[in-house]
Amino acid sequence: MDITEQITNLQLLNQFWIIFLFLIPMVLISRTVVAGTRYSPILIIVIFGLSMGYILVLSDVGTPGLTEFPFVSLMANTTIIALTVSFFVGGQELRKILGNKETPPDDLMAPSDEETMLGTSRTQFIFIIRSFFLLLGIEGLSRFLFSGDGGTMLSGYYPLIAYIGLAGAIILIDNKAKIKNKHLYMRKGLAEMGAILLILYLSFQAAALIRPVIALPQIFFAMMISAALGAILYKWAFGPTIRALLFGGIPIVLAGNFLIGGSRIGEAFSIEGMNSVIAYGFFGQLFWMFGGIALLMYFGRSINVRNLAPGMAGSLSHSGLTGACTAGDFGKTAARRAPIMINIPFFGHIFVFSILAISAERGGLWFWPTLILVLIGVALTIFALQQLRRSDGRDRNEVNALMAFSFGWQICAVFGGLFLLGFSTMSMDYAAMAQTSAISHFGLFAAIQGEMFGTDAALLIPFIFSMPFLVHPLVFFMFGKAMENDGDMPVKPVYFMAIAGLAGILWAVFAS
Repeated sequence: MDITEQITNLQLLNQFWIIFLFLIPMVLISRTVVAGTRYSPILIIVIFGLSMGYILVLSDVGTPGLTEFPFVSLMANTTIIALTVSFFVGGQELRKILGNKETPPDDLMAPSDEETMLGTSRTQFIFIIRSFFLLLGIEGLSRFLFSGDGGTMLSGYYPLIAYIGLAGAIILIDNKAKIKNKHLYMRKGLAEMGAILLILYLSFQAAALIRPVIALPQIFFAMMISAALGAILYKWAFGPTIRALLFGGIPIVLAGNFLIGGSRIGEAFSIEGMNSVIAYGFFGQLFWMFGGIALLMYFGRSINVRNLAPGMAGSLSHSGLTGACTAGDFGKTAARRAPIMINIPFFGHIFVFSILAISAERGGLWFWPTLILVLIGVALTIFALQQLRRSDGRDRNEVNALMAFSFGWQICAVFGGLFLLGFSTMSMDYAAMAQTSAISHFGLFAAIQGEMFGTDAALLIPFIFSMPFLVHPLVFFMFGKAMENDGDMPVKPVYFMAIAGLAGILWAVFAS
């Protein structure tokens, strides 16, 4: 081995430690900042991630897209892994509710409450670091085994990346946590890793098989398979893999994407037509989020976050709210309901991804199917709000109503937004990016990231997706105020922001 190869191998290890020191402190600092409050750390990850990405480029340490840091891109593309776990848990919860199944309490592991850092317990700290290694290892192994990703800077190192990630994940078990059966707990963790890899493989093959007919993205098949597996294994008590990824997976994925998004701030504003996309995403975040909350408040007669947080996380497939709910930031009820709600609208994604795939091939929105689905979404939303009003605070009734609302409002948001953007001068790929960012939709983000609308859109989506997160300080501030008020959301500010958002998206569409 000559000196050049030795330096290259050393650079690989440097890249690993750089990304470790980028992402883990970002998540930990975000938890420290909100410690002692009822606000979600996702709020700080947004600001910290975008600003760090921008500063790296401003300081000439990196260029837009951070191609100098290939591990950042690797981690940003692990969205599908984090979502696969959420879909599995959602499938379990759906089976329990729809089948009226009772399961014994999960006493396999009791977390340690010892505070390692301000705002983060010892077990949570281990979960965050373990999530990093899991995402790294599973992504590296999946790319090596079946993605055919052989032309990238890291392609020759995927086996080593997989080994480092999976080995780190296996040994990172909190020794202060009370584990009832250590061998069973470890075996469950290994089985969960294998199951995630199997789901990724099957979904990749399914997407490749059907691509000549219709270009459905891998995330669609991963959702269907993992949700079905969760429904079958509804009694599965979580091992360390699912526990860690549920808690820390989405925050780490978001941190990686915000880094890349922040690095493109200066570049993206110079692209023609991008200002309209960003404006729609910004005001759309206000309208689709607070408009949905306003409907739940006024017509559904519900102002508590136990309904509002999982209802909006599911109805928008909203990445920030999903991460905050599953991490327990909005209480145990919201944490339990969120995986159900994000699964329900994904069963309608056969329409979403089919119509978008055909629209991408046509170069424009498929008009009549879109209009029909908008009308169906409106009808489902009205039905759901009526059911929620009659729920009388009963858990099962509220969950059933929220499931219908998640499905209906998602169709309204996705197809209503695309229908509205059809009146603008935006191209189909710009319209898809604008609507994805306007609702922070994790599924559409993963699909565009997977080049559903081409390479240019895949490169731009981290930035476009990140910009409306500048609204998230307001979103999480409102949810934080609600948590400080026994879970009840302030009413008048919600109505004001919904109206402001509607005015903003109309301006963005017709002024473009």
